[in-house]
Amino acid sequence: MENTNIRVDRLEREVDYIETQNPAPSCVEVDEKLTELHIEKKKKNEKYAKLIGCPTAGTPGISEIDEMLDHPPNIRKSYCSDTISQVNAMKILKRFGTTAGLWTKDPIGNSEKIYVFDGAGNDTLYIFNRMKEFTLSSSTRKASKIKLPFPWIGTGHVVYGGNLFYIRQGDEFQLIKFNLVNKTVVDSAVLPIEEQVPVYGLSKFNYIDIVADEEGLWAIYATKENEKNICLAKLDPNSLGIEQMWDTPCPIENAESAFVVCGSLYVVYNTKLPSRSRIQCVFDVSGTISSENVPIVYFPKRYGAHSSMKYNPKEKQIYAWDDGYQILYKLSMKPKEDLY
Repeated sequence: MENTNIRVDRLEREVDYIETQNPAPSCVEVDEKLTELHIEKKKKNEKYAKLIGCPTAGTPGISEIDEMLDHPPNIRKSYCSDTISQVNAMKILKRFGTTAGLWTKDPIGNSEKIYVFDGAGNDTLYIFNRMKEFTLSSSTRKASKIKLPFPWIGTGHVVYGGNLFYIRQGDEFQLIKFNLVNKTVVDSAVLPIEEQVPVYGLSKFNYIDIVADEEGLWAIYATKENEKNICLAKLDPNSLGIEQMWDTPCPIENAESAFVVCGSLYVVYNTKLPSRSRIQCVFDVSGTISSENVPIVYFPKRYGAHSSMKYNPKEKQIYAWDDGYQILYKLSMKPKEDLY
């Protein structure tokens, strides 16, 4: 069995290399077709000029991830100039819950708590004090539980600054801001996004995906007005208001998840019969980079498809939920100017 596992791992590395040399077609053709539409809506799509903290990433190997779990680096305040170059390492933590779900940490502050949301519709949040407790526990007995005032829909939640931001299950897609210490609803808002449709073609349960990066909170969504492509909005975490909105050239079809890094939207694609997930479309709100000059980034194939992928800007890692398995992806970065 050990010899077989070694041969399988070697084969997967070879496949990764081959796919890197012969990548799947990017969405450049789609970009060109949408150029006229993009120009017509340029008032809505004005470049986002707010460029703030973005850490300079290192490239540790898989053996260094364990140390990082307990001692994550702090976010460095510097010019936001990095982009993803590759998935540098992967660590499979465990298998917990159903095929769809989400697990994450709060990137603000020094808390080591792990927040687990099982299912695409539920009302019970599990909290583990540390990563090791979550990894070694075979059940939820060591976890504290919070029963939320309203059930959630999808896997588009985020924990940010001691608050949980999630989409309430119901006729309207209401954004709830819930304080995890006081266990009270701080605020709520119905986002001014009319006639919403599922934002990811392969994850029909997600209508709005709330994500965090070095610059704050974002909402990834889709509407019937522009039902073929993903939209992006910058959120104010205090008022829950929308600061700015963009129509992106990234197709909804075959998208399984997405996240934002340093003000750039990275959309992850797959196939209906789960294959190798890959970042195949990038939209940078500052206009610095695009899918045309960003290489396709592949994720190692393991189980099925990702129901959620949450980027942690403090750790430069993605907390992924793949067919019930909880996985960490360590990202390797490089300056945006190196793409030219």
